[in-house]
Amino acid sequence: MEKSKKTSQLPSPIKKLSILVEINQAVSRTSDLDEALGATLKILQNSFAIKSGAVFLVDDSRKTLKMATSIGYRADLAKTKYKLGEGLTGRIAETGKPIVAPQVSKEPLFLNRMSSWNPVSERDQTFIGVPIILDYRTLGVLIVNLPYNNRRDYDAALKFLQLVASALLQPIRLQQLIENEKQKLFDENASLKHKLQEEYSFHNIIGNSHEMRDVYEKVTQVARAQTTVLIRGESGTGKELIAQAIHYNSLISDKSFIRVNCAAIPENLIESEFFGHEKGAFTGAIARKKGKFELADGGTIFLDEIGDLSPLTQVKLLRVLQEQEFERVGGTETIKVDVRVIAATNADLEKNIKEGKFREDLYYRLNVFTIFLPSLRERKTDILLLADHFMLKYGRKHNKSIKRISTPAIDMLMRYHWPGNVRELENCIERAALVCQDQVIHSYHLPPTLQTAESSDTMPRLSLEKAVSAYEKELIQDALKSTRGNRAKAARLLNTTERIIGYKINILGIDPSRFK
Repeated sequence: MEKSKKTSQLPSPIKKLSILVEINQAVSRTSDLDEALGATLKILQNSFAIKSGAVFLVDDSRKTLKMATSIGYRADLAKTKYKLGEGLTGRIAETGKPIVAPQVSKEPLFLNRMSSWNPVSERDQTFIGVPIILDYRTLGVLIVNLPYNNRRDYDAALKFLQLVASALLQPIRLQQLIENEKQKLFDENASLKHKLQEEYSFHNIIGNSHEMRDVYEKVTQVARAQTTVLIRGESGTGKELIAQAIHYNSLISDKSFIRVNCAAIPENLIESEFFGHEKGAFTGAIARKKGKFELADGGTIFLDEIGDLSPLTQVKLLRVLQEQEFERVGGTETIKVDVRVIAATNADLEKNIKEGKFREDLYYRLNVFTIFLPSLRERKTDILLLADHFMLKYGRKHNKSIKRISTPAIDMLMRYHWPGNVRELENCIERAALVCQDQVIHSYHLPPTLQTAESSDTMPRLSLEKAVSAYEKELIQDALKSTRGNRAKAARLLNTTERIIGYKINILGIDPSRFK
């Protein structure tokens, strides 16, 4: 009798208002969607006397409703789904309109899939479902089951639950924004990793000389192993590019690739850079800092110019390579890492060992798999390929429509000994692209270092007559090259007559047949 009396007492407008305030407070307290929805249903159970309730969300395919949270149902029904249009819940999502079924026993669309009502042992119950809508788009459905009461004001109950559904918009929308942002970041990260793998694929390294083919073969052999690699070669030969190619073609290409230039770090800071430090370890250490090895955990660390390390740092580096563990500066905790080491140097390590500048045991620890990079003068057949690549690269960068490099400029590039290797060639072509005013890089666009007697075997001084002749010869050679040795077309290209072109060809000793 007491239970029947309690059931007949329906919430007053003031009570409903206090319930809404409580729901809004619960929703505002958390950014976790499950927690917000669960708190809302708990409040409805305690204050609105619902038997059971659930919130369903429309999935990304817009074809299925999936249960987000529920109350008053068996635990094994937590993954209940409805197709749009299926049952009362699916119909609400499909039409975007609420449904009130005062007596579910008389409602054929009530599927009772979640066993909220036992027709044998329980009296009738009421179903109310409202859509959760934002900008005319259904995001989900709120359903509740109430004990049947013929005195219930169904219009008032429906309006109240529509207000509750409106309060749920904020956490649902927030969760969608978070998920969309996570997916966007994931896609961007995957795209960036793919671009890095493409960019640093050794197939994209310029050069098809025999020496470089040997390098590619070694990169292929070692990339998918966890072996320590030592890259040796002169400055500017592309040691870091090879290190990146090894990492981004390895099994840990999705992990960190940390670069450390050993020669650029001051002696008193190198240990802190390698291994990190604890707060207060030294003056200026205001917070704990992770070192490069700790940041590279699970990935690759590239130690450039390793031949410049001090003897004390060499000892500590040797321990990391052997034991894969270290302590931060000022700390006692031993930190274990799993790091692949790729080292590079242009130094003569064997000579440094004899002079006591480099530890022999560290040398043997690093010298597991060695890749020697040839200097540019040892791979002269690649100079033109590299020059063309840099011409296009810096032409785009400086918005220049540069099509080719003139024959005299190519000859000058091929004669030069390139002490700075590929880096010097790149800087040289960038400078030429910057000062070039037409579609061709000429010899006079190249830096002065390529135009001295020492560097290019050219005459140090020319008379005016010889300088003019040299310039005329370059222009005529370019024109013949463009016209495949056709004198008449070359004359039109230079806005002169074929007779004058023929005269100049004879005087300057040009052979048009080499351009056919």
